[in-house]
Amino acid sequence: MAVRLSFMLSNKCIISVFTLLIVLSQYIDCNQAARLDRRESGIRLPTEKDEPVDVDQEVVTRWAILVAGSSGYGNYRHQADVCHAYQLLKKGGLKEENIVVFMYDDIAINELNPRPGVIINHPQGDDVYAGVPKDYTGADVTAENFYAVILGDKNKVKGGSGKVVSSKPNDRIFIYYSDHGGPGVLGMPNMPYLYAMDFIEVLKKKHESKGYREMVIYVEACESGSIFEGVMPNDLNIYVTTASNAQESSWGAYCPGMEPSPPPEYITCLGDLYSVAWLEDSETHNLRRETVNQQYQSVKKRTSNFNNYNAGSHVMEYGNTSIKGERLYLYQGFDPASVNLPPHNGRLGALIEVVNQRDAELFFLWQMYKKSEYNSEKKREILRQITELTRQRTHLDGSVELIGTFLFGPSKGSSKLNILRAPGMPLVDDWGCLKSMVRLFETHCGSLTQYGMKHMRAFANICNTGISEATMEGACIAACSGHKVGLWHPSNKGYSA
Repeated sequence: MAVRLSFMLSNKCIISVFTLLIVLSQYIDCNQAARLDRRESGIRLPTEKDEPVDVDQEVVTRWAILVAGSSGYGNYRHQADVCHAYQLLKKGGLKEENIVVFMYDDIAINELNPRPGVIINHPQGDDVYAGVPKDYTGADVTAENFYAVILGDKNKVKGGSGKVVSSKPNDRIFIYYSDHGGPGVLGMPNMPYLYAMDFIEVLKKKHESKGYREMVIYVEACESGSIFEGVMPNDLNIYVTTASNAQESSWGAYCPGMEPSPPPEYITCLGDLYSVAWLEDSETHNLRRETVNQQYQSVKKRTSNFNNYNAGSHVMEYGNTSIKGERLYLYQGFDPASVNLPPHNGRLGALIEVVNQRDAELFFLWQMYKKSEYNSEKKREILRQITELTRQRTHLDGSVELIGTFLFGPSKGSSKLNILRAPGMPLVDDWGCLKSMVRLFETHCGSLTQYGMKHMRAFANICNTGISEATMEGACIAACSGHKVGLWHPSNKGYSA
């Protein structure tokens, strides 16, 4: 009897211990699930810090550089894109001292702006200009200052606020650039242009200095893929997306007379297709849950205008693609108001009517012309500007074509200048040669302008075929001697030789 009782007690103890283990395991599972759910849901709890925390639990700092590389009211959209990006990042928790803004700052107070002191980036959008820091404006918006800011070199900065990216090895950096471009170059309102290889060399130096953990770069410009095609290493811990491939234009959006249209008092495009695609995607999702890749896929679809490449472009990617799996908040921050938004719901927006970036300047002038009073002096002046701009474009196109004829003969000139290299190859083998050829052309034939940047491929091909500087100069003199035209630009009221 005693033995049987002992067995029964022992059995009950075993059952009790087993039951306790089940309860404990359930309790542990629930707590683990709660912690996971808390982390994945994007809910900001009082114990969470404003800065992102990496897998090693080390708090890091986010930095951002925002660049609008143009000037003039006809280029309203580039500064609007950048101002909008600033507001997004600021709401996401990035500190003002860690966001560096480059913009000419001639839009908000421009006499053509129907809402003085206000910039919008969407037809129904709020003001995105208020509070934007004026770090580098006017004459200080230069490629040289941009490079110094990336490298954190205060001694190399000229003018401006002096703010630079003083980042540390575990920090993350986000760069967004919106402007005109051409094969191998991005525009700046002050010369010289930003050349692809110079930019890549700066990124390499930043990597060598251990000035960041990872970096994400978004570029809005025509032929922006050519900035990275064949020259962007994949071992710099940098991931890049561009608005277009190496051969095509990008597009202005929210333009007068198109759908969706800006308010009727506006005569210029409010944004750019690629730019509004990523900005509006970020605003409508929980960035603690959306990945870099999810945004890339969404923006790629929308920038193609839903595979309508007659009015859209191919979004490209370069560099270290392993970064694509990371959450966007590590670069763009997290707005607590977005906590209940989905991580990625596939909602891409509707088809947008767009304007080719190359034609946006003429489109802007045409809107001015239509708004002017019939037979007024102002209307005649705008018509004169349109005529002069058209003549200038014809001069640039004809000069480049004629140079090709002098260099390669009438039967081969055009084909030689327009050779497309195989995918994965850089635009040019000798970037120093490219700069020299452009300098020779501008000396004898006039400034390329934002329109003429499209001819950079012709100069690259001249270099790739081994033409000497002396031969090129002779061709420029023969093609342009006596035909150099004055250059009108909508940001000023006169001409520059």
